[in-house]
Amino acid sequence: MKRPILIHPDPRLKQVAAAVDDLSDTRLALARDMLETMYDAPGIGLAAPQVGVLERLIVLDCVKEEGAPPRPLVMFNPEVIAAGDRSSTYEEGCLSIPEQYAEVTRPAEVTVRWIDETGAERTEDMEGLWSTCVQHEIDHLNGILFIDHIGPMRRQMITRKMVKLKREMARG
Repeated sequence: MKRPILIHPDPRLKQVAAAVDDLSDTRLALARDMLETMYDAPGIGLAAPQVGVLERLIVLDCVKEEGAPPRPLVMFNPEVIAAGDRSSTYEEGCLSIPEQYAEVTRPAEVTVRWIDETGAERTEDMEGLWSTCVQHEIDHLNGILFIDHIGPMRRQMITRKMVKLKREMARG
């Protein structure tokens, strides 16, 4: 089931999400819904707070190659446990901040640990777009948006655009 995506500014997007302590059927259904919502948007990552659930759950699939099989990842309680010394800059966007982009610099490689949908602990080294995306989504779990990594003038400009967009959407 597709879920509505919260649009910035929304106070829920600035809150720290709670750790997931068990993989209930409800949480597994939420993960499936989030993947469906992400693919439909379309996007490459989505965090539970973006659909109004303040729990530490993200989904991502950064496969972009034409004809390559999808690689959906469901991550409960994800955390970066190591980061490389090199950094990379990507033009990031966000489903909660539609049609706005900004260059953000993050570690180029990270090691991430999480619990998958079977309850198994997983660890993976990520680089490139996967590294950027997982860090962006984990930021959401900590109440941080990609625009929090840019200058205040640009952030205010983007926020004003989102306020205007939400007013237009409310009018229908």
